[in-house]
Amino acid sequence: MPSRPRQNVPASLHFGPPEPTFGGKEEGEYKDVEIMYSPLGSPTLAASTAKLRNKVPTQMVRYLRLYFACVFIILFILNIDIIPAIPAPWKIFQHEEVHISTQPGSTFPQKIWQTWKVNALDFEEKDTNNVRSWLAKNPGMRYEVLTDANEMSYVEQYFGPKGFNRMDIVNFYRAVDIAIVKADLLRYMIMYAEGGVYADIDVEALRPVHRFIPERYDEKDIDIIVGVEIDQPEFRDHPILGKKSMSFCQWTIISRPQQPVLLQLIENIMVWLKGVAKKQGVPLGKVQLDFDQVISGTGPSAFTDALIADMNKKSRGPKITWDTFHNLDESKVVGRVLVLDIQAFCAGQGHSDSGNHDARGALVKHHYHASNWPSKHPRFLHPVYGQVENCNWDRECVRKWDENVAEFNKLSEEGKKRMIEEANKPKE
Repeated sequence: MPSRPRQNVPASLHFGPPEPTFGGKEEGEYKDVEIMYSPLGSPTLAASTAKLRNKVPTQMVRYLRLYFACVFIILFILNIDIIPAIPAPWKIFQHEEVHISTQPGSTFPQKIWQTWKVNALDFEEKDTNNVRSWLAKNPGMRYEVLTDANEMSYVEQYFGPKGFNRMDIVNFYRAVDIAIVKADLLRYMIMYAEGGVYADIDVEALRPVHRFIPERYDEKDIDIIVGVEIDQPEFRDHPILGKKSMSFCQWTIISRPQQPVLLQLIENIMVWLKGVAKKQGVPLGKVQLDFDQVISGTGPSAFTDALIADMNKKSRGPKITWDTFHNLDESKVVGRVLVLDIQAFCAGQGHSDSGNHDARGALVKHHYHASNWPSKHPRFLHPVYGQVENCNWDRECVRKWDENVAEFNKLSEEGKKRMIEEANKPKE
């Protein structure tokens, strides 16, 4: 830019470092000086501003930084609530009340489990209605169904190398080819792996799960919840009914995860079925079982035996037998297992004084429509007098059946043949 024209000004008004004189003029005389024009409009004011510009930053910089830092901190504190991840300073020392559900059953895994052939989108209406009953009465709980298509991946996930690392269990489950045995195994494996509520596909919920634990109990003292299914110990010595006469129900189970008794039960089944395969001289996939073998080997009887054995391990008192649960008129906790009376899970059976589903104590209703497995595993069928189970635990009926069979066994082979032919004649 071109410089401003020079002016003659007194030397006393010059500011900045001394400049050389021009033309040899003496000190005090006018000399040519280049004037620095300023927005302040005056050389005097410009000189003052230059002094401030050179001196103020060095004198006040600390105070200005401190001032702005204080302002920033105050603004940050006043507006900190807009940052939810960082609690406001005045709230750090305040006790914030934590709301934890105290509803009975809330300390158990809040999940309902079922297993079935197909996924829930392909359920028949009767099965869908049962599922809805569980969800409607327990809206805060999650639901999952394992199917024939995905059960193996579940078993591998939880019992394989990345889970409990029990490849013996994985391989055993894969080798078994009996649907009811796999169904029994899978419910025990689910309850061991994750816990929660297990219910067969044909079980309807009559009450919410929190009603399963009576108020008089502290649920922290409970690890598993079961109900009595059959309470007919007078038949304990019967050759056919004996093993089935005293048992807990396993179509509905509630459990915390990783209960040792459930793992022990799985191992018991493995040992038992391998023994049966060896006795039959066939691989696991070719084993044949009748009804009673299923009940005693993997079903309610096996389930009951494992629980009572575990109760005795934990008990310091007298030996626990079925007598502890006979004629149970109210629930009791034994060895951290809450045993509900027969009406809770097994009402309406017509035996064992099970009552009916209209009772206040009835918690679930078993419809039995999915229980067609006995057709593949027949019960003992007498050629003349049929199945003793048809008596449905009626004492007089069972007594009469036993007497008839005893008299039949006394007959000659020819006499037996005639009776069988007579029994099989078409009815007019």
